[in-house]
Amino acid sequence: LLLEGLMTMGPRVGNQQDSRRYFIETRHLFEQLQSKALPNAQIHFLSMGMSSDYQIAIEEGANMIRLGTAIFGER
Repeated sequence: LLLEGLMTMGPRVGNQQDSRRYFIETRHLFEQLQSKALPNAQIHFLSMGMSSDYQIAIEEGANMIRLGTAIFGER
């Protein structure tokens, strides 16, 4: 088992700002895991946010985002 990062998505409905609290909590978990120096865990990636809320995710520490809808459009 090799752990490289954490990923979360904010709620699909509602105000985009509602995602912030989930991103903040995920960043805290990310930092806690990094500080533990777990065997077989090189935790580098904090993947949060999608096309609708990626700016908030970046503000809260994301270093990987998912922009499928912004690039390819709605399904």
